[in-house]
Amino acid sequence: MNRFRRLRQNQAIRRLVQETEISPKDLIYPIFVIEGENIKEPVESMPGVYRYSIDKIDEILEEVDKSGISGILLFGVPAHKDSVGSEAYNENGVTQRAIRYIKAKYPNMLVIADICLCEYTSHGHCGLISGNEILNDETLPLLAKAALTNVQAGADMVAPSDMMDGDVAAIRKILDDNGFINTPIMGYSAKYCSKYYSPFRDAAGSAPEFGDRKTYQMDFHNGNEGMREIANDIEMGADIVMVKPALAYLDIIRAAKDMFNVPIAAYNVSGEYSMVKAAAINGWINERDIVMENLTAMKRAGAKIIITYHALDMAKWLKEE
Repeated sequence: MNRFRRLRQNQAIRRLVQETEISPKDLIYPIFVIEGENIKEPVESMPGVYRYSIDKIDEILEEVDKSGISGILLFGVPAHKDSVGSEAYNENGVTQRAIRYIKAKYPNMLVIADICLCEYTSHGHCGLISGNEILNDETLPLLAKAALTNVQAGADMVAPSDMMDGDVAAIRKILDDNGFINTPIMGYSAKYCSKYYSPFRDAAGSAPEFGDRKTYQMDFHNGNEGMREIANDIEMGADIVMVKPALAYLDIIRAAKDMFNVPIAAYNVSGEYSMVKAAAINGWINERDIVMENLTAMKRAGAKIIITYHALDMAKWLKEE
């Protein structure tokens, strides 16, 4: 008779044989920077998450700097939006200015710039539009320009989240042509069209004005397609590939880990975060225990990097263990 319980008898033994380790260095914290001054604005659908103007961003950056996590993923919320998302690639846009500020004050902080048009377009879609059609190839030069201006501002890495075919190749080319051959790209490679994103759209002001994103984000019914998307991003030059969302897509993370020899990132998205926070606020769950379990599941599935709004709390809890 096998006695599996022998290795579960006490905490010391359980820790000794624990298969999956998670640490603060596995974590990336998303930050929203908004145009204006003296702004620390709560995101109502994401308790504990705020939009910061550049002059108020030190409050959260100091916490990140002391936490031991690996870095931040930066999203911009501009004052001006137009049909072509011009603030996304404005060299003096809110994100570009924020990056310059962060790198001047925290030179060793890893800053990843999200690259997309949705926060910057008046229609809320991730690419240019003609009528109700999202234009793929016409969008690529603008995404490339956005990546370049963010890297010129000091971003250590860019992460295209737009799901336009060919985005990684266009960005790799413009970075290489401008001497940024060593700047890595983290592709939002298997990004599914998910209802788990709803709170993020409140935070970033990026809800589409019409229709949905089903023509460019992936159908959540499809797993093999995700592998094709990841393989394509790697072929185009992605150094890290991402699965998004994370919690309902652990099978995709595991399949990617088994199939590809590159670092896998998982984005523990806003809806996953907000459901945990809402249940914890109501006293229905123990927040710390649930977050520990959720993030460990993502790491166990194969994620090397976890992007999560829980990152700062998780770092504190890990240090307490």
